[in-house]
Amino acid sequence: MGYIVLALLLIAGAASAVVLLRRAQGARGGSDLSDLDAEVEASGWVLRLGASLSVPEARIWAGADETATRALTAAAECHRAAGTQLSAAHTADEYAQATRLAREGLAHIATARAALGSGPVLADSAA
Repeated sequence: MGYIVLALLLIAGAASAVVLLRRAQGARGGSDLSDLDAEVEASGWVLRLGASLSVPEARIWAGADETATRALTAAAECHRAAGTQLSAAHTADEYAQATRLAREGLAHIATARAALGSGPVLADSAA
């Protein structure tokens, strides 16, 4: 559990560093503000998906049925793909693709939680 929290903190720190770097570049005429906004939004969705995958309820998920297991596997794959897309993105469209993948992963989490009879995912996943 401690490793998960540490990993989430490192990811959040890395995202913050990237945002600060992009802002510094923007002040010098480097990147476009819309790209920065898209990057921040994508980072938030990827972090939200990662947090949904690492909740303390993982013990409950250990006894999941096949529907929940497949949904969790798909969510984990979306998280991996969204993280990869986010790390390689440089334009608003590329960041939008990472956001789309993260939201798709959250939809898979919602499916798994419904199969297990759990509550909703972290707040409003369609916001």
